Amino acid sequence: MSFNPDQALQLARETLDIEAQALIGLKSRLDSRFSQAVEMMLNVKGRVVVTGMGKSGHIGSKIAATLASTGTPAMFVHPGEASHGDLGMIKAVDVVLAISNSGESDELVSILPVLKRQGVPLIAMTGGMNSALAKHAHVVLDSSVDKEACPLNLAPTASTTAQLALGDALAVALLDARGFKAEDFARSHPGGSLGRRLLTHVEDVMRKGDQVPYVLPDASFTDLMREMSQKGLGASAIVDEHHKILGVFTDGDLRRLIEKGVDLRALHAKEVMHVNPRTVQHDALAVEAAELMEQFQITSVLVVNESGALCGALNSNDLMRAKVI
Repeated sequence: MSFNPDQALQLARETLDIEAQALIGLKSRLDSRFSQAVEMMLNVKGRVVVTGMGKSGHIGSKIAATLASTGTPAMFVHPGEASHGDLGMIKAVDVVLAISNSGESDELVSILPVLKRQGVPLIAMTGGMNSALAKHAHVVLDSSVDKEACPLNLAPTASTTAQLALGDALAVALLDARGFKAEDFARSHPGGSLGRRLLTHVEDVMRKGDQVPYVLPDASFTDLMREMSQKGLGASAIVDEHHKILGVFTDGDLRRLIEKGVDLRALHAKEVMHVNPRTVQHDALAVEAAELMEQFQITSVLVVNESGALCGALNSNDLMRAKVI
């Protein structure tokens, strides 16, 4: 056996060409049956149960996962296991999406009469438009391809690509019909980066209570520096007796004063603060705080409540620990 790199590259390009043509052909055959399938899945009172054997089963498992993560309750049931008890998972309130390129997979065909007796609506995704699967189905989605990308025209390649793409098309049409938004997607992916960005609020990660550095306007410069040092934020708020923010003093302000040679010992907080500092609402998304810091090139921000009073603080390290940035 000898490896020919040029031949490998040529076969790769041919594979992509064949699969791309399969998708173009699939697009041209889409018709009202696709809309019917979407409507059936949209109105299901139970779940969309996806099933398929072999490579079609692997594709079906992915389609079920995509549907579930985009707002359509779905699960995958293996047709072989269905014949040995798992068929009890499927109820009349469900709709079945059965996937088979030939439409004649024995394990799949064997459960079709049972589904029919139970009154379970059936959507077929198949290249066999005259197959047993197609004849049992209420709606048939044509996923046929002219040929497989496999040089032997045997291994499922273009046909499974067509199935996968058609499944994605169903999911996209459904999420649009449901008005599914990025926030909804995040709720089903709380452990992912998108989930953290869209579900984490400032109040979830901010410093609270005694962790928040602040002094009154008449505080001495020494007290101001002591507060900054103890709280470790690199800044301190200056507030009135009602906790309304009057200004802020930061490490950067300190460096600038030292460079000017100012006598710091005689100063008070109100004399060194700069007014109207950047703030963020406690119920804002944490990613908004990150964007604020980036926009104004600051490393920390004060947090206010509904009445505009100081209630927290956070810096870029807090956001990094929460994996928001």
